[in-house]
Amino acid sequence: MDPSRTDSPVVDVLGVGFGPANLALAIAVAEHNESGDGAPLTAEFLERKPMFDWHGGMLIEGATMQVAFLKDLATLRNPVSRFGFVPYLHARDRLVDFINHKVLYPSRVEFHDYLSWCAGQLDHLVRYGHEMVSARPVTEDGVVTHFEVTARDTNKGQPVVRKARNLVLAPGLVPRMPSGIEVSAHVRHSSTTLHDLARLDASGRTPRRFVVLGAGQSAAEVADHLHRSYPDADVHAVFSRFGYSQADDSPFANRIFDPSAVDDFHGAPPQVKDSLFGYHANTNYSVVDVDLIEEMYRRMYEDRIVGVERLRLHNVSVLRDVQESDDSVKLCIHHLPSGRTTDVEADLLVCATGYRAADPLDLLGPAGDLLRRDTEGRLLVEREYRVATSAESHAGVYLCGATEHSHGITSSLLSNAAVRAGEILDSVLERAGHAANPGSRQDAAPVEAY
Repeated sequence: MDPSRTDSPVVDVLGVGFGPANLALAIAVAEHNESGDGAPLTAEFLERKPMFDWHGGMLIEGATMQVAFLKDLATLRNPVSRFGFVPYLHARDRLVDFINHKVLYPSRVEFHDYLSWCAGQLDHLVRYGHEMVSARPVTEDGVVTHFEVTARDTNKGQPVVRKARNLVLAPGLVPRMPSGIEVSAHVRHSSTTLHDLARLDASGRTPRRFVVLGAGQSAAEVADHLHRSYPDADVHAVFSRFGYSQADDSPFANRIFDPSAVDDFHGAPPQVKDSLFGYHANTNYSVVDVDLIEEMYRRMYEDRIVGVERLRLHNVSVLRDVQESDDSVKLCIHHLPSGRTTDVEADLLVCATGYRAADPLDLLGPAGDLLRRDTEGRLLVEREYRVATSAESHAGVYLCGATEHSHGITSSLLSNAAVRAGEILDSVLERAGHAANPGSRQDAAPVEAY
């Protein structure tokens, strides 16, 4: 079938983006169809990248996940799923080795391999190299029945038209750069660190100095990696805090990431939501694993013993000026308490300054006018992640991400991916009249299970 034709079939679910969020949804749909519990759903996913990739620029050797391996893409929704992390280990012939390893948090490299393993089994549902352009609601007798979606084939430059009763938007995160600083040859965001270092190494240049801006987990990981990987280079870490702050991953604090916490947050008054963010920001934002903090401190101390301070912390400091030349970047570091400034010339400035949620309305075009907003201009997102509409609609727009204001800290994190996928699936089934028992599907096992 010509993908640009407008007479394409109407699928039940069209997912936009194929990172962990929509990959978890694809798994849930596949298991529903395999179970024979109700009518099967048709699903398709669009992904602008040419292949599956999850933070490939930050797969730093030794970096570990901040979530336990059981918070994979399926287990919390369906403990006997064939897409769980344990079946992955079995398929890779590493299950016994992993058990002997005695770890709860796998390496980021291994978890990326797990995600790729899952994605590889669902390749038939995904159009890689396809970027959504806009969506148009289609109305019959005053009711929106489905959406007509226009995408672009990034390889051929051709338009692709798809139709769907439900859109599930998972546009991911957008790297955030500091105000007044833009990405350039010697100024990069931490999300592309390994790619940037590979290009630097390929150039044949021997780097003398790096500067890392930021105080969160990514900043500490990058500074640590540079210090270990380039023994002849200095690493300057710049942040406005007094020191790296420890992430609170204690058992009680971690309950903010429980699925039930989404229920509490979504139904809470605005002032309670604000309080919860304030109380528990140190579980996820601008904080660092204590093991990494202690390891960096140990190596800094050892450097001081031998009289070579290669890892230098500029705490309570900000960048005041960034000037790039052909072969370096010159920085002015301003120490806030004293007003003292330090000029540093570096081969690379890495801005580990976080991310912002992509605006789903940037994707929707005309369909965005159908969605309702609250008094602060934010999308009104119902408990099952469906956006409220201003007109009667049998079709739905669901969000995976950009829902912290409505569903809390955990709503867009890996901790909740499996459960959220099940809730979206249940909502689609219930609204389509397919659900035999709307609600939790934690007892729904696939046809084939390990």
